[in-house]
Amino acid sequence: MLFLTLFLGIILNSVGYIPPGNINLTVVQITINRGIKQALYFIFAFSGIEMLFTFGVMRFVQWLSSEIKLGNLIDAAMILVFLVLGVFTWRSRKEMPKADYSKKDSIRYGMLLGVLNPMQIPYWLFVGTYLIAHEWINIGYLSLSVFSIGSGIGAALTLYGFARFAEYIQRRFTLNSYTLNRGIALLFFALSGYHIVKLGYIYLIRH
Repeated sequence: MLFLTLFLGIILNSVGYIPPGNINLTVVQITINRGIKQALYFIFAFSGIEMLFTFGVMRFVQWLSSEIKLGNLIDAAMILVFLVLGVFTWRSRKEMPKADYSKKDSIRYGMLLGVLNPMQIPYWLFVGTYLIAHEWINIGYLSLSVFSIGSGIGAALTLYGFARFAEYIQRRFTLNSYTLNRGIALLFFALSGYHIVKLGYIYLIRH
């Protein structure tokens, strides 16, 4: 049973990080600007926080689900997150990559985004409610701990795939950092715009 719980955590969170978002695009950016080694430090730190994040959300999934306006708050938070990352990436697009980067900086950055990761809350609310309702996992500490470990492993595997893909694209097509950073910044702005339009529709049209 615990093996199945671990497997579910790995698979479900691997899938959760496939769509373009603030975390996988940040991994791509770090790989391009700093290299695969620094991206791995980021992924390691982020995945550790992801385990704690998953445990907390899954533990209180029923209470969080009762918060009707939680989805709108998450959309507002994502607007801010994507705008900040977009501006940061756009401003750094002309900077030449430095020869060396601090391991601690990448780890701290991974931990920071692990904490500021509201996009995963609705995902785990939906998935967690389904899993618990169908008794695929229970909310005991041991089961959720194993599930959360699997979640961290799944996030690490998918993000590692993004890092390797970014490295391959940069090497294969000999794209410079300016072009790739500009493209990532535009994606961040587009994702922020999506959440702005979504909230605008909810408050201005649907109501």
